[in-house]
Amino acid sequence: MVDITVSKERSFPKQEFTDSEAGALVFPSSTSRSYNYFKPAKLRATMYEDVTFDVQPDPDRHLSQGWIYGFANGPGGYPKDWTKLVSSDWHQFRDPNEEWEKTIFRNNAAVVRQISLSLENAKRAKAYSHWNSSWTRFIERNLGAWMHAENGLGLHVFTAVQRSAPTNMINNAVAVNAAHKLRFAQDLALFNLDLSESDIGFDGSVHKDVWKNDPAWQGVRENVERLTAAGDWAEALFATNIVFECLVGVLFRSDLLMQISARNGDYITPTIVGTGENDYSRDLGYTRALFAMLTRDENHGAANKAVLNSWLATWVPQSITAARELQPIWSQPNEKVITFADSLESAKNTFRTVLGELGLNIPKELDS
Repeated sequence: MVDITVSKERSFPKQEFTDSEAGALVFPSSTSRSYNYFKPAKLRATMYEDVTFDVQPDPDRHLSQGWIYGFANGPGGYPKDWTKLVSSDWHQFRDPNEEWEKTIFRNNAAVVRQISLSLENAKRAKAYSHWNSSWTRFIERNLGAWMHAENGLGLHVFTAVQRSAPTNMINNAVAVNAAHKLRFAQDLALFNLDLSESDIGFDGSVHKDVWKNDPAWQGVRENVERLTAAGDWAEALFATNIVFECLVGVLFRSDLLMQISARNGDYITPTIVGTGENDYSRDLGYTRALFAMLTRDENHGAANKAVLNSWLATWVPQSITAARELQPIWSQPNEKVITFADSLESAKNTFRTVLGELGLNIPKELDS
């Protein structure tokens, strides 16, 4: 006799139809045909925002389970305590230059093309043969020495901190800043090489000795080396782009080289140095936007200003000293169309303007 056993009905999860909670939420652009998960700075999101915003995840916005990666025996992700400054919302920052992959390649390619054409035309026209010996010595020693400053800042300051900020929007701008510095240092190296191969008796290696031993450059060298040791990413950025660049970088590039080169028969150096000044103008733009956001923060603005003023007390004396020690090089060219005092005062005025926009104290060193 066959025993027939009736099998029990298997249990399956019951389908439950809802109004799709995620789809029912109201979010930026929820009524639009295009989708955004952030609030654009303007009416519509730009391409820069679309491809840059929230590329770096953040537990405050999307990672409900916390950071999904971290460092051995250390914090996870992008810790906010890597700087003393505090923001109510780090994601408010937008780079006014709107730098993303396409603009980086396009802008730097244009600069490289411009410099390449300038150097080719200079060799074709034998432009260096019109330089007097004092100007040749000035460029081989001083512009060559400045190449070390640009390379050091690009490689050991901006490259070192370009992943340390809490958002991709900030880190992206700092990474572009690093690329600017390294490219400009390379431009100066290529210029140095071209001059070494010319027939004007240009010593293309003397810049190394100048950077290491010339008393006029030791203040700049020390300042740059101290910047590379700054542990707080925001302090490194502030001390470099706001303090050092305003008081030393602009002083040398804009308030000296750009003013006197043509009077000494040199029309090539301003073209090359001008690209570095244009880079700095853009980099100062994002830096001012970032620190203005922090000093105007409704909850933390006063505390941030106190921190920034303490950093000014640390870094301004060093940069003022570095600037003043450069004074002897103003007397080296034959044609001196500007005095060191005028150049330094111009640099100080630029610095005062930036500090005023950020609502920071004017250091007493600027009055001396």
